[in-house]
Amino acid sequence: MAEQVEVNDPDLSWLAEDRLHEECGVFGIYNHPDAAALTALGLHALQHRGQEAAGIVSFDGAHFHTERRVGLVGDHFTSRPVIERLKGKVAIGHVRYSTCGDPVLRNVQPLFVDLDSGGFALAHNGNLTNALTLRDWLIKKGAICQSTTDTEVILHLVARSEKRRFVEKFIEALLQVEGAYALVGLTNKKLVGARDPHGIRPLVLGRLGEAWVLASETCALDIIGAEFVREVENGEVVVITGEGIESHRFVPKYPPRLCIFEYIYFSRPDSIVGGRTVYDVRKEMGRQLAREAPADADVVIPIPDSGVPASIGYSQESGLPFEYGIIRNHYVGRTFIEPEQRIRQLGVKLKHSSNRGQIEGKRIVLIDDSVVRGTTSVKIVQMMREAGAREVHMRISSPPITHPDFYGIDTPDQEKLLAANKSLEEMRAFIGADSLAFLSVDGIYRAMGYDSRDADHPQFTDHCFTGEYPTRLTDREGPPPQKQLSFLAEVG
Repeated sequence: MAEQVEVNDPDLSWLAEDRLHEECGVFGIYNHPDAAALTALGLHALQHRGQEAAGIVSFDGAHFHTERRVGLVGDHFTSRPVIERLKGKVAIGHVRYSTCGDPVLRNVQPLFVDLDSGGFALAHNGNLTNALTLRDWLIKKGAICQSTTDTEVILHLVARSEKRRFVEKFIEALLQVEGAYALVGLTNKKLVGARDPHGIRPLVLGRLGEAWVLASETCALDIIGAEFVREVENGEVVVITGEGIESHRFVPKYPPRLCIFEYIYFSRPDSIVGGRTVYDVRKEMGRQLAREAPADADVVIPIPDSGVPASIGYSQESGLPFEYGIIRNHYVGRTFIEPEQRIRQLGVKLKHSSNRGQIEGKRIVLIDDSVVRGTTSVKIVQMMREAGAREVHMRISSPPITHPDFYGIDTPDQEKLLAANKSLEEMRAFIGADSLAFLSVDGIYRAMGYDSRDADHPQFTDHCFTGEYPTRLTDREGPPPQKQLSFLAEVG
């Protein structure tokens, strides 16, 4: 049996945090009588991108209406009175996981401001890497910030612009920010969408009859019956009015670099991203993993839900049978985020339990999509041992995560990333597996249909594996910034 390393920590609440957390999801619709209700449905389809808060802003031709809540979409936006308060044929919405700013009501998006030209609401997926630097400059110039989100910086930059047309103000603001963003905005005349120059975060355009739709993923189009038209391009602003759609490029056109984690983990399996079905890509990652890291075993077991497509691909390529050896409890709610000590000791058993009949006496290949701190992997492997597994061979359908993200994925600091601080053998020993292997960097590109990674012009944003960041990290190049710039506490 492999060496077991005990994780001694009196507080095991971090087990729930040993995952990469989704960024956010955005949605907008123009010219539909049920705009708010369809936005709520779209946000429901994007719920996997953020579970901390949700908000909708609508416009009825005379007034803006807003509903912003901490919690899930279904907790607040399924009641008729709430939807009826969101009047109008135009609306935008946002689901949030906080990577910048605390998860309190003042940070819940869409944010809304009054400009000299009228109201402006904005929802943002991603993270700006110079937001703190810009915020400090704006405050010194007299700006008054009401939230701690980087999104508010964009609003201030738009408000300060002396350009005449709104789209010119918006583009001038975008030319001053760095990092990753997919934006959906609403004025009293327009629905606008934008993607950063690299296209790190996704945004798609759809059509529903006479209505136009913007969304983070195609699954949000599917749920309302909208037709996919195209992706908003990197470095593009789209402006939707009653006269149709305008497209504005604010940087020269060059190949996009979508975040590779959209395929590995974040996007829903039924979404189509960059012309590729996410489910099929994940299966191909599993096939590639089976070619690179075969195992002498009896059965392939996924860590649900994220490891399922890759496990199917691994099974198909290796010829080993696929079985559900771990059952996930989908109904663990917020009650267990801060449980009593005796419940914390149960660790991942709150979310996962073993299916002993598929494990006992067998050599298993355990498939997951990533390893972050490794603490959950320790507990899962231990669970497999307790269920009677003879051998546990762990296979990861992505490369080792060695660098943190600053573009909207909530990753730990580098010193807390397992692969950044241990060799492969040390990781195997820590996790307690009989063997451990990751998909190679080139392997993930082969799964995407390329021969290998283009070192001179990488096809995707993959800094978590390579350390090559596609933009400047301005806020990290100066003195360490304060994460929270306000003394105001708020109960959401």
